[in-house]
Amino acid sequence: MDGRIAVLASGAGSNLQALLDDPEVGPHIALVLSDRREAPALDRAGAAGVETAVLEPGAFASREDFDRALAAFLEERGIAFVLLAGFMRILGPHVVGGFAERILNVHPALLPAFPGAHAVRDALSWGVRVTGATVHLVDGDVDHGPIVLQEPVPVHPDDDELSLHRRIQEAEHRLFPEAARMLLGGRLKVEGRLVHILKDVPG
Repeated sequence: MDGRIAVLASGAGSNLQALLDDPEVGPHIALVLSDRREAPALDRAGAAGVETAVLEPGAFASREDFDRALAAFLEERGIAFVLLAGFMRILGPHVVGGFAERILNVHPALLPAFPGAHAVRDALSWGVRVTGATVHLVDGDVDHGPIVLQEPVPVHPDDDELSLHRRIQEAEHRLFPEAARMLLGGRLKVEGRLVHILKDVPG
């Protein structure tokens, strides 16, 4: 495995911690970047000795300018792979195009059900019996790219948003490092919307 990883995070960073703790993925994490200066994820990165950076959207005149700056920042640091661990910004074409099939996102639902920022709340409101976690490659649309891994999580009759989200996060913390290992190892082959997981790395 080779390749420098940047993790983008806006919040507490529990998925970042799962990645940092993974013995295969953690050593490759070279940068943790946030759009929020107060994000606790930055503290987690600092405790692990990983470089941190903040790009605040308000410092840029437009979303496109932010996207250009983010793409340039990642490229300048020799980043090969990007992992979105609760990053609450939509990536634009400069980042998505520059890192095509090299960006993973984790989402707290079984996509294509319940995309967007309120997936757990939406699942409860819909009354589903099963939801889950998804890791997918990122394309130009929100929570839309080809699916790499999924894990179902049952919804209990007494669940509220917090209790359900906690159990979904347990699944996320298993899936995200596993998918990252596959990406690092060159084991993901994309054909349209289908992701083939290779047992052996192509020669």
